Amino acid sequence: MLAHVDHHDDAYTWAERRVIDEHPTTGAIQIREVRELVEEIIVRTSIQGTFPLEPTSTSLEKLAPPIFNLLSDDELMSVGVPLDWLGDVRRADEDGFLALAQHLPQEAQEGLLNYAATGILTPSAPPVANAIEHPDSLRRFRVLEGLDELKAALEAPFERWAVFLHPSQRGVVQHTYNGPARVAGSAGTGKTVVALHRVYRVLQGDPDAKVLLATFSEPLARNLARKIRLLCGEASSLPDRIVIQSFEQIARDLLALATGRQPRFADAEYVRSILEKAAEEAGIFEVTPQFLNSEWTHVIDPWQIDSAEAYAQVPRMGRKNRLGTKQRERLWTVFAAVRQRLASMGLMTRAGVFASVTRHYASRSEKPFTHIVVDEAQDLGVAELRFLAAIARDEPDAMF
Repeated sequence: MLAHVDHHDDAYTWAERRVIDEHPTTGAIQIREVRELVEEIIVRTSIQGTFPLEPTSTSLEKLAPPIFNLLSDDELMSVGVPLDWLGDVRRADEDGFLALAQHLPQEAQEGLLNYAATGILTPSAPPVANAIEHPDSLRRFRVLEGLDELKAALEAPFERWAVFLHPSQRGVVQHTYNGPARVAGSAGTGKTVVALHRVYRVLQGDPDAKVLLATFSEPLARNLARKIRLLCGEASSLPDRIVIQSFEQIARDLLALATGRQPRFADAEYVRSILEKAAEEAGIFEVTPQFLNSEWTHVIDPWQIDSAEAYAQVPRMGRKNRLGTKQRERLWTVFAAVRQRLASMGLMTRAGVFASVTRHYASRSEKPFTHIVVDEAQDLGVAELRFLAAIARDEPDAMF
């Protein structure tokens, strides 16, 4: 059992202040500090006293009351607070708890912080037959079956260790969703690791699965490919059933597969020039070229607007300039001319490529992939979302 690594004296100091045992309420195995051996804990508590009869110019600071004093011992222990820490927790006010929290097991920290923020106490998972398999035990322990697995773990590169799952991540990976599922979290919370394990789970559970793992750039896609190979193992054939590409590259490939040719792209400068020319020819000078280009970039092209009626109905959320029905009808003559010019030249925009593939697969029962997992999904726009929906099956767990 490897519990802690440090320099010699520091390691002994760490060990002599801690015990490893099973929590009497949750059943989780904890590495906890022995309260009597902790040198110093600063826990601010409220002070009740008498005020002088006569007012003075010195104001007395009223300290905040304890924040957990309404909770019973059983309630505090239900979130994993160790028995010998109950008194400190009960006396702590908001500032004191911040100093105290670092001495508590992680599940106790999270449960108490959630209570302090919301007033709701959510108990930890109930005890299980094998204490080491309790979700909170798995925060701290990894059980290795046999000497070979231990040897492989010790010899593995650091990147291999980086794909272990936290219990909250494991719950997301293993859950069955009725439809498309989205996982949100701040930077560093392990969303990419969750995506990789989700792919691995799908491949293990379905021998016929063909998975698309997509992200917004090719360098990131190559990074994902390297990590999925680490997760599956070098000798595994599972990665052979995964396509790992950027959104744009997979759209290009599918369009080429459907039409027999690669798309020709219209660059941004060319689109800007034909927008200006179309506005001059239509006699529209009440809006600037900059506005027309912005409207094309953020509304017309992403939504693939193809008629005046569609333009009249499309939401323009976040756009500073409001446009009435008459204004949209008048501006549509410009955008319609640009669409016609691009089509006559055989040119496409990036959104146009996504839209073309969407039209090809939307009504087909046969899809190129059984499951789609998207990393960095915050970078998806309307055209990309429609594209992914068109090439995925309309089934539970198909889109993650």
